[in-house]
Amino acid sequence: MGANQRLRQRTVWLIIIILAIGFGAVITRLAYLSLIAGEDLQQKAVEQQLSDTTISAKRGTIYDRNGKILAQSASVWQVVLSPANFKDDAQRDYVATRLSEILSLEKEDVLEKTKQDSYYTVVKRKIESEEQQQILELMNEVEEKYDLSSVIALLDDYKRYYPYSELASSVIGFTGSDDQGLSGVEFQYDEHLTGTPGRLITATNANGTVMPFDYSQNVEAVDGSSLVLTIDETIQSIVEKHMKQGIKDHDVYNRGVCIAMDVNTGEILAMATVGGYDLNDPFTISKKDQKKIKEIDAEYLIENGYMEEGEPISNKEVDKLLEQAKSEAESLALSQMWRNKAISDTYYPGSVFKMVTLSMALEESVISEKTKFSCSGTFQLYDKGIGCHLESGHGSQNYEQALCNSCNPAFIQMGQAIGEENFWKYYQSFGFSEKTGIDLPGESDDLFFTEDGSMGPVDLAVASFGQNFSITPIQMITAASAIANGGDLVQPHVVKQILASDGSVVENISTDTKRQVISESVAAEMRQILEQNAIDGTGKNGYVAGYRIAGKTGTSEKLSDSNGDFVQDYIASYCGFAPADKPEVAMLVFFDTPLAGNYYGSAVAAPVFASIMGEVLPYLELDAQYTEEEAANVDTIAGTYTGISATEASKLANADGFNVTIKGDGTTVTAQVPTPGSKIPTGGTVVLYTDESSTTEQVMVPSFEGFSLSDVNYIASYYGINASLTGAVNSSDSTAVSQDIPEGTMVSPGTVVTVTFSASSVND
Repeated sequence: MGANQRLRQRTVWLIIIILAIGFGAVITRLAYLSLIAGEDLQQKAVEQQLSDTTISAKRGTIYDRNGKILAQSASVWQVVLSPANFKDDAQRDYVATRLSEILSLEKEDVLEKTKQDSYYTVVKRKIESEEQQQILELMNEVEEKYDLSSVIALLDDYKRYYPYSELASSVIGFTGSDDQGLSGVEFQYDEHLTGTPGRLITATNANGTVMPFDYSQNVEAVDGSSLVLTIDETIQSIVEKHMKQGIKDHDVYNRGVCIAMDVNTGEILAMATVGGYDLNDPFTISKKDQKKIKEIDAEYLIENGYMEEGEPISNKEVDKLLEQAKSEAESLALSQMWRNKAISDTYYPGSVFKMVTLSMALEESVISEKTKFSCSGTFQLYDKGIGCHLESGHGSQNYEQALCNSCNPAFIQMGQAIGEENFWKYYQSFGFSEKTGIDLPGESDDLFFTEDGSMGPVDLAVASFGQNFSITPIQMITAASAIANGGDLVQPHVVKQILASDGSVVENISTDTKRQVISESVAAEMRQILEQNAIDGTGKNGYVAGYRIAGKTGTSEKLSDSNGDFVQDYIASYCGFAPADKPEVAMLVFFDTPLAGNYYGSAVAAPVFASIMGEVLPYLELDAQYTEEEAANVDTIAGTYTGISATEASKLANADGFNVTIKGDGTTVTAQVPTPGSKIPTGGTVVLYTDESSTTEQVMVPSFEGFSLSDVNYIASYYGINASLTGAVNSSDSTAVSQDIPEGTMVSPGTVVTVTFSASSVND
């Protein structure tokens, strides 16, 4: 074999080896791409070829217990553009100009969107009906002017609305710009309310440009679940109306709280932190806070530690610190405005807690009907003297008298009989040592003397009448409900049902009884004692004529830090339930720091409790049983006296127990005050109008505050209006403390003004 032949053979083998290695590499690479990396590459190809846009799901509706809508998502729209469909700059400029005018946007920003190489870009989200109509008109205009039918499009979207703007704001909460829950029920049940977003999947071309809508697929969104709350809109409205009046009457500095709870189920019928905020505008702080923030100056910076007095600092640095201080002050104002004081704030319960202390003592049988408690006005414990609100003392008294007198020395003696170990045991059993677990965010823990419940003698003494330990209002109303319902501690909750988007029931929230804390016999005795207290004890300003009220006042002290100086303030409260013999609803009224002079729970909180219960109990259709004295002042429903002759109308109104005043020269009654269905005091006056000109007459509402019941009736008659009386109307020392229509208001003759009475001799 020659050299040339051997060279050819080597060349052939070299070519074979190269081809084998090359094809082997290709085959290996193909095997890797198809068998190992295939799925990942397919996914990347899909992502490159498709554009995926989220479509909002409709957030579930929130209802009150009777089906009234408290929060809902109404239809709004997204405005989107298909910039790739424009033919020239003139079209882009015209559309950008018109869209910026309609949507209140900067033209340059919209014009920039028209130049994008895409068939889909969002111009503005959540536009309302008025803007939507203008966009539809613009779409027609563009089609006629430029023969462009697919440049502008409207996609469905949703926006949260709250029909009752400020009602139960701290309970309902609000949503953010992306419809996510940020507070209250909206936050707590966000996962249920949100639903599942849909998807708009659109093809893209080789350049990555989104193809026209013809190449898209729409995956429908699944609407969120709806909630039925335990809240009753009517009761909530009654509560907020009277709480706002109480805050105004008593110049309450740090807001007020009211909780109404079904004692048997734990359902919260109303929960108000007053003042709240506008649910439809939750990021705007009150004008009062805005003014404070605006007044922040260099002196504020020094007082609050932003800089030291005399510190060398440039004007630019001062301006920067002012901006920081104002921003922090605004954030603090917002958090306080949103804060649900009913569950997030703790307070000394004060004498309201005496119902719990007495329940402990009775359950442990450490006192009996024969036990006597001595009060000289002060209880001496070692070197510490603890006073009673009655400086002269209550003398010798049994436990029922001690509670009706709200006597601190007597309850100190009860606390000593109970002992530290048993006190802590019942404190835990009543639920004060743990969160209630209510289905709302931000619930706080209690603040007891020590974590393990150990106390010294002085701690036990002051704890027995509700001082020096802190609980939340929701803990207190839950404990009171246990006394009312026979001894069972029930789980408080604000959601009654969860509904699917089609209205079917997903879940019913049933009553959860945690444990029995006292026996039925002790609970029954406590109900009787608390009822007696509401009749002629310190709680009588919370009495409601015709109904069996059980209740206890509270006036607790607190120390507030004001620029390093500790100042003593007070919390006025009233906690009770009704009907006393078979309770259905418990309620706690709580005012933090009343500044108008009187700070006792009996004078500040009790009359408000009575005013609220006076409307709530009839609304719940609970039967009233009046004494003869009460019947003389009870309100009666006005009939319909219009559309008939004045003579016939007078006879009907007289038969209903009313006096009649006829105004005008006509013969037929065209209007009446009060209106049909209104409540008027028995013996009150109905004004009948027989022509239109007579309806323009008005009278001025006088001031009733400080007057007795008989004086109020005389003054009301003199001014030609009706006075509806509520509160402690049976006490000989009662005087009017508030009225629902302010003095000086001009009203029609016959208008009903609700006047609340309070017994002046009661303290706690």
